[in-house]
Amino acid sequence: MRILVVEDQPDLNEIIERKLKNEHYTVDAVLTGEDALDYIRCAEYDGIIMDIMMPGITGIGVLKEMRNRGIETPVLLLTALGTTEDKVAGLDAGADDYLVKPFDFDELLARVRAMTRRKGEKTENVICAGDLRVDKAARTVSRGGKEIKLTAREFDILELLLRNRGRVMSRDRIINNLWNFDYDGASNVVDVFIHHLRKKVDGDAEFKLIETVKGAGYIIR
Repeated sequence: MRILVVEDQPDLNEIIERKLKNEHYTVDAVLTGEDALDYIRCAEYDGIIMDIMMPGITGIGVLKEMRNRGIETPVLLLTALGTTEDKVAGLDAGADDYLVKPFDFDELLARVRAMTRRKGEKTENVICAGDLRVDKAARTVSRGGKEIKLTAREFDILELLLRNRGRVMSRDRIINNLWNFDYDGASNVVDVFIHHLRKKVDGDAEFKLIETVKGAGYIIR
């Protein structure tokens, strides 16, 4: 899953980014509301963590602009303001959740998990396709009862394909979901990972799960 962090305090911004990456999220991090809007226009996110009190465009301003444009990405607001009026203002602007600073990072991660589950995607921790079983919480994969060892990136790509079962995922869309803006490589890196996934997941199985849609991308039906 891809998360955008919008926090004008560099140290806190860096800590949140690191904590999320340790939980296997793909993370972009910016310091201003202006940059946040640029990133939101250019990429699809599963969730946004955003400070309210920022110079220039505030978190509320970014949130209102998003909702006015029909962008429904879940947003968790961070702020030192903890009054009921402040919370109501944030929620009325379209926020999905609200966390007052200082906060516990375990609580932040729990709220991010809850927020992204509410996005409307399949919410089960265990996803199955045929005899393939993927446990998102334990980050384990098995097929026909036999465990399959995947790298972190292979797991993320397989999970993304499974979360979008029946939908063709282009190379660019896979990169946009799983790589951040620092990535400057070619889109054919996805082909390399798919090649390894096919060897591990499909192997000699009679029924192949990972399909190529020529000129479009990859799909698990």
